[in-house]
Amino acid sequence: MKATGIVRRIDDLGRVVIPKEIRRTMRIREGDPLEIYTSPDGEVIFKKYSPVGEISSTASQYADVLSKVGGCPAVICDRDHVIAVSGMSKKEIIERRVSGSLEDLIEQRKTYVLKNDSDKKLNPIEGVDRYALVCSPILSSGDVNGAVIMLSSDNNTNTATAEQSALVQAAAMYFGKQMEE
Repeated sequence: MKATGIVRRIDDLGRVVIPKEIRRTMRIREGDPLEIYTSPDGEVIFKKYSPVGEISSTASQYADVLSKVGGCPAVICDRDHVIAVSGMSKKEIIERRVSGSLEDLIEQRKTYVLKNDSDKKLNPIEGVDRYALVCSPILSSGDVNGAVIMLSSDNNTNTATAEQSALVQAAAMYFGKQMEE
């Protein structure tokens, strides 16, 4: 664990303020769920909760199917990190942060489809030189929980097909329903 040198007191209602610098670094936004753990040596640990992470084994299997049927790499992420990937090196992609532009897109609850070469390309994952062909937010009980993305592939895939768009949107709807149950 990394020490920050910041000390906060608990108020009379049992609340403690997480400093703005830490919230910004960890991408913790107002309303984000946090899991609280305790360790045997007296530590209290806060961890961002990811509903998408709870279904990571299903997400991994779904990414495999999505990649095979869609013919391009598929990625499933929560609001911060990649949870599942298929069609490219998992070691390279898994647990990478999503880009700020992807965060903005899913916060707006919009589906992105690259229709022609002149459209602005969306790079959804930090440090990965692939752009999104299709990206659809995962919505559950009115909350944005992540996204399903089909990435460009090495074989010069330039634009998304209607079938790829439908596959990604259906996958996002499926995960949204899974998280509601």
